[in-house]
Amino acid sequence: MNKSIAMDDIQEKLQILLDYWIEHNSEHEKEFRDWADKVVSLSTEVAQQLQEAATKMAAASNELMKAKQALSKSKERH
Repeated sequence: MNKSIAMDDIQEKLQILLDYWIEHNSEHEKEFRDWADKVVSLSTEVAQQLQEAATKMAAASNELMKAKQALSKSKERH
């Protein structure tokens, strides 16, 4: 198999995965925040931990977005 074709396949698959992971993380982030709101009267500590998890999920998504942008730039160069 041609090395350039194999790299194109990897880039294409990674593009699809990055889109999926970003969307999936966004759904989890929202769910964590929703649950934090639901449990705040039960336990502020649990609510705070869920909010922290949501914040970290958003940060992970931000890094995935950067990877997606870098992938696009790398595709333009090749």
